[in-house]
Amino acid sequence: MSEPEPESESAPQSINVVLPDGSELEVAPDATVQDCAYEIGPGLGRDTVAGKLDGELVAKEAPVYDEARLEIVTDQSDEYLDVLRHSAAHCLAQAVERHFDDVKLAIGPPTEEGFYYDFDDLEVDESDFSALEAEIEDIIEADYDIEREEVSVAEAEERLADEPYKLELLDELAEEGEQVTFYNQGEWEDLCAGPHLESTGEIGVVKLLEIAGAYWRGDEENPMQTRIYGTAFEEESDLEDYLERREEAKERDHRKIGNEMDLFSIQDVTGPGLPLYHPPGKTILRELEGFVEDLNEDAGYDYVETPHVFKTDLWHKSGHYENYEDDMFIFDVGDDEFGLKPMNCPGHAAIFQDHSWSYRDLPIRYAENGKVYRKEQRGELSGLSRVWAFTIDDGHLFVRPDQIEREVEAIMDVIDEVLSTFDLEYEVALATRPEKSVGSDEIWDKAEAQLESVLEKRNVDYDLEAGDGAFYGPKIDYAFEDAIGRHWDGPTVQLDFNMPDRFDLDYVGEDNEAHEPVMIHRALYGSYERFFMMLIEHYEGNFPFWLAPEQVRVLPISDDNLGYAHRVANEFGDFRTEVDHRDSTLERKIRAAHDDRVPYQIIVGDNEEEAGTISVRDRFEDQEYDVEIDEFQGHLEAERDEKRSAPDFLAD
Repeated sequence: MSEPEPESESAPQSINVVLPDGSELEVAPDATVQDCAYEIGPGLGRDTVAGKLDGELVAKEAPVYDEARLEIVTDQSDEYLDVLRHSAAHCLAQAVERHFDDVKLAIGPPTEEGFYYDFDDLEVDESDFSALEAEIEDIIEADYDIEREEVSVAEAEERLADEPYKLELLDELAEEGEQVTFYNQGEWEDLCAGPHLESTGEIGVVKLLEIAGAYWRGDEENPMQTRIYGTAFEEESDLEDYLERREEAKERDHRKIGNEMDLFSIQDVTGPGLPLYHPPGKTILRELEGFVEDLNEDAGYDYVETPHVFKTDLWHKSGHYENYEDDMFIFDVGDDEFGLKPMNCPGHAAIFQDHSWSYRDLPIRYAENGKVYRKEQRGELSGLSRVWAFTIDDGHLFVRPDQIEREVEAIMDVIDEVLSTFDLEYEVALATRPEKSVGSDEIWDKAEAQLESVLEKRNVDYDLEAGDGAFYGPKIDYAFEDAIGRHWDGPTVQLDFNMPDRFDLDYVGEDNEAHEPVMIHRALYGSYERFFMMLIEHYEGNFPFWLAPEQVRVLPISDDNLGYAHRVANEFGDFRTEVDHRDSTLERKIRAAHDDRVPYQIIVGDNEEEAGTISVRDRFEDQEYDVEIDEFQGHLEAERDEKRSAPDFLAD
């Protein structure tokens, strides 16, 4: 008797994609982003420029897949500028190849503020910008169709025979499928996944900004290439606004202000990415630390401390070695291998592991201002924004599963308080599983769903950042906006089902059985270095009174008033107060205090000394106000204790 033929699995007749409002759209299994847009409405289909699948920007011709989160990108979308700038990067490369012989192309992506393209065998300087910009303008005016073309890997190899960097990229793409995409405009083409505009004429205006060196793929072992930065906008007025902001950003550069205010330095004796904090800078950091420590104490955290160096056994156990080795400083001591810690969490897990816990003990909350070390590429190091050594205001919680939502919400409440204290507007994103990660799909799905549940419950407007989670778990990320509209990464809340398993952490449950806790990672600033950098530029060095390294400066009108000036300074001993005793005119002393960004100046002369009063001015005003000493002391105490974001004495 013969065996029955196995039933063949039939292809699905349809798939579902999830729209931004949570509804599902049923489409054919071979549908593209634009097909889905037409299903929603003909007008949207015609207006489609690109799409986002699970947070990733893709071409409108990209196929969708079952249960994908789909957003349609039109010229009204925030992402439209990214598409425009990607097309502008191609125009730059086309212009460079028209002007320079034997140039080798690397990569040219959009960035937050513009775009860049990397070239090899290119000798160029900023004196060439006017000619390149003129060529780019010609390309835009020619209004070339930007055509997407799918070709086989074999054909792509033939086309790219003289482009070694593109061939290297092609080798990686060939592992993902048999077809790759080119984009063509006029006589020029590039291996690229897109998305792009329909034609070069849609780009608007382009401005080249600067030249820098960049290692291929960010690896110092690879060749140094020439990177040309530029930006692009739809309208000339938008470009003008951007260039004004760019000039203002130069004035606010934390490296410039840090030098002027003697806040920090990075010297040859330390090596790159290892900042030295001078007394004024450390004063600000201590205030920031104290603020967070008060919040942690109120929230029930216990402070711990872990060493800077661990045997790499710990990093193997935590999973950092296999997922983070390239970013770690690793060295041998005798027969043992050690590593500078890139994160504080494994040390906190080891502390938790050293005790026996009951379900009644949880949650356990540990905090540490922990110094960590990351081996960033030298070319990417920049002031305090990208360093080798930085301090995280770290917190790790060990909780029961039923406590997750409550604890995450409590952390978000504290983050809200931190960001509101500095008057920072912010955006929130849910970052999901990256390509390099540990743990099962089931664990990740569960962790992502719980964070999403908290965000939905709090009615938080958030973006989805697919693939941007930590290797051990998904996270809620905050990005805040500074005074001139730039966005910076900041606080984070990360849910981790993996590290407790890797460390065999447990507690005794109500049923007297062993249960595995869930670990929550959180930081309120992100890192002190980057947050400090952002504050320097956000306030342009004019820190709120409670943070200012020098809060009050007493200015005697003449040497005859020096004694009274010191007696006044003693009255303000609860504040960081200095006396300007230099032999100089009052006008110069006022100018020096203003340049040093001292929040308040107290001016004393014969009249003030005779009356036992003071004359006060703040750094933003030209007018002086006569006040009683105790009245001004009361104001300063309130401004300090309430952590007001700007001096407001005159408002009183």
